[in-house]
Amino acid sequence: MTEHLPDPDLSSAERGRYARHLTLPELGLNGQQRLKTASVLCVGAGGLGSPLLLYLAAAGVGRIGIVDDDSVEVSNLQRQVIHGEMTIGQPKTGSARQRLVDLNSHCCVEEHACRLTTANAIELIEAHDLVVDGSDNFPTRYLINDVCALLNKPWVYGSVQRFEGQVSVFNKGPQSPDYRDLVPEPPPPGLVPSCADGGVVGVMPGLIGLIQATETIKLLTGIGESLDGRLLLVDGLAMRFRELRLQRRPTRDPITALIDYEAFCGVGGPGRHQEVSSVNSISVKELSALLDTPGELVLIDVRNSSEADIAVIPGAQLVPLARIESGEGIDEIRSLAGTRQIYVHCKLGGRSARAVELLAQQGLEATNVLGGIDAWSQEVDTAVPRY
Repeated sequence: MTEHLPDPDLSSAERGRYARHLTLPELGLNGQQRLKTASVLCVGAGGLGSPLLLYLAAAGVGRIGIVDDDSVEVSNLQRQVIHGEMTIGQPKTGSARQRLVDLNSHCCVEEHACRLTTANAIELIEAHDLVVDGSDNFPTRYLINDVCALLNKPWVYGSVQRFEGQVSVFNKGPQSPDYRDLVPEPPPPGLVPSCADGGVVGVMPGLIGLIQATETIKLLTGIGESLDGRLLLVDGLAMRFRELRLQRRPTRDPITALIDYEAFCGVGGPGRHQEVSSVNSISVKELSALLDTPGELVLIDVRNSSEADIAVIPGAQLVPLARIESGEGIDEIRSLAGTRQIYVHCKLGGRSARAVELLAQQGLEATNVLGGIDAWSQEVDTAVPRY
C-alpha cells in the first residue's frame, strides 16, 4: 500500500503534476490541497468505478478506498477500462489498485475485497469524507444511502442501463434529498434488468462515471454548483441531457437504523444466479436429461433476439419477455406447447422467473431453468459461448 501523507503542502513534483489545476482560479492551490487531504470510498470497481477511480486518482485525491468482492472477467473489459487482459481472474480491487498506483504514486489506495454489508458499511464509510456509488443493485444503494444519512456523509449516485444513465448528489446537507426521495420503494424483483440481462453500451458507464467524478471533485473542493436536489438524466442514443428537480419528502420517516436490505428489495442473497421469486425451477443438468427425450417438453427462450444471435440452447423457441409482458406471446407459447410441459430460460434466470409468473397468471404452468444459458454453457455444453 502506498503510504498516505496527510500534509497538505504540495511538493515541487506535485505542483508540476497538477499544474493545470493550479492555474484554474476556481481550484488553485487551496483546492488541490483539499484534494490531497481528502478521502473517498468508491463502492464498486466495475463500469462506473473504472472512470471514477482513474480520474479521482489522476486529480490527486489523497486516499481512495475501493470496495468490491468480484474478480475480473473477459466480459468486463468492454466497459470496465481500469482492468486489462493481464488481470483477468484477479480481484477487481487488486487490479484497480495496481492501475491507480501506476497512474499516481502520490495516491494512497486501500483495497476492501469484500461486499458492502450492514456488518462493515458503517466502519468503511465513516473512515472517508465522501462515498461514490459504482454499484449495480438496489440493496447496496439503499445501504449506502442509509449509512450516509446516519453518518451525515454526502454521496454521489450514478446508474446506467443500455444507452441511458443518471447522476445525482445525495445527503449533502440536512435538507438535501436522498435516494429514498428518488426511489421510495424498490421496484419488484426482476422488473429492472441488470446489465448482464439488459446490456449496456460500453461508453455509457464511462460518461456517467466521469460526471460522478466531476461532482466528487466539486464537493471535495467546495467549488461550483453540485447536483444536490437535481437528477441528471442522460440519453446516449439521442445525446440529450435533461434534469429533474428532487425534493426531500417532509413526511418521510427519518433513518435511525440499518435494515435487512436484501429482504427489503425482495432478493434472496448475493449469488449470481439467485432466483428473484419462488417459482418452480430445475437445474440445467436436469433440463439436459429431459431434452434427451424428444417431444416431451417445449423450451422457451425469453431473451432478446440479439442475445439469441450470440448463443442458443438447441431446440429452444425464442419468445422475448417483452412479448409475454405485452400479452402477444401468450397465445404463441400456448400453441407451441400444446399438451407438453413448458420450460423457460433466459441468460441468468431472472427474466425467465418473471415469465413463469406471467404465464401462471394466464393459466399456463411452466418451470424456470436456474442459471439460464450462462449455467448451460458452464455445466452442460462449453461449446455454447458465454457473453
